Amino acid sequence: MKDRLDTIKNVTPFKCHVPEDVLRTILDRVANYPWHEMPDDGGWDYGANLVYMQELCSYWVDGFDWRKQEARINSFTQLKTRVDDIDMHFIYEEGSGSNPMPLMISHGWPGSVAEFFDLVEPLAHPERFGGDVQDAFTIVAPSLPGFGFSGRPPRPYGPRKIAGVVNSLMTKTLGFDTYLAHGGDWGGAICSWLGYDHAPACSAIHINVLTMRHPDGPQTPEEIAWAKQFDKDQIMQNGYRTQQATRPQTLSYAMIDSPVGIAAWLVEKFHDWSDVPVGQIEHAHSKDDLLTNIMIYIVTRTFNSASWIYYGRREEGGRVLSPEGRRVEIPTGCAVFPAEMLGWPPRSYAERIYNITHWTEMPRGGHFAAMEEPQMLMNDIRKFARILRGRNDGETK
Repeated sequence: MKDRLDTIKNVTPFKCHVPEDVLRTILDRVANYPWHEMPDDGGWDYGANLVYMQELCSYWVDGFDWRKQEARINSFTQLKTRVDDIDMHFIYEEGSGSNPMPLMISHGWPGSVAEFFDLVEPLAHPERFGGDVQDAFTIVAPSLPGFGFSGRPPRPYGPRKIAGVVNSLMTKTLGFDTYLAHGGDWGGAICSWLGYDHAPACSAIHINVLTMRHPDGPQTPEEIAWAKQFDKDQIMQNGYRTQQATRPQTLSYAMIDSPVGIAAWLVEKFHDWSDVPVGQIEHAHSKDDLLTNIMIYIVTRTFNSASWIYYGRREEGGRVLSPEGRRVEIPTGCAVFPAEMLGWPPRSYAERIYNITHWTEMPRGGHFAAMEEPQMLMNDIRKFARILRGRNDGETK
């Protein structure tokens, strides 16, 4: 453990190890799954494609090496601690140099901390990858409450409540006076609430998705056109949201003993939300990466509790960040990936919600930016942080 952690109480090391009999049970269920019919013109239009799911599951049984992926998980320093009565798991990597910036990175659904495996070491130790040690961060990557290796909350928590838990982890447990927060998917919503409720401890946020809405709605013709297109684009996304936001428990009964069911539910999103041609999911995500993320949901039995965040957001009031009309005033950086399934609004709309000091329009990439385009995302986080450090050495878009 690093020097900072040596001074912190009630933090214990964690290693992932799935018993062999659990792995055998999972693989037996995959191998014996009763495949069924789909429409002749199915493709991906009806959901997870049957041909691809059969291909993925064949590899799952005969080619996927969970122990290799488990070793990769355990190559990171992982810790557990009790925060607000929840057992919180997090990856921790002390940055290089004399003054690494604390950076909390948070995932969403249907992701996990596995999204960040390619980011942790380069962000913490840029000099090992041809970069500048002055760009180093001390990384904290928590499994969100109810997700992966963290414990579940006592009842569904939304992103605002989870932001409070994360802030307690960063300030009360780890003792950081200030920190930068980055997130995509639900992590973007959590970062938004960190900036809204927990400044100045959270001194800046960087997001690659805009999940929040302004209470006054779109104002300009460009914003109104965006809002109409956004609503149209989301029609086919609303099924899973409605289920998980209203009756997550009922869905869990079907999924708890069906590894293939969980895989299909998650794989559909990685296909539809990534910047890939239709049917070409592996242009962005390898089978190993997909199955590692899927297995984290299965072996931790968190498919149900991870979906609670949708129910929690509904109880918190939905997507509106600022019912009082107040925006997030701490510096905000936005990495705008063009294939984001929650299509970005015009900057004018976003600036009524956030104090945007950095805006980068990316040439490619979708919703899972940390997995699809890790180098572009890392470069943008570093560039934004240079502004915060007073080392802005390049123009931003």
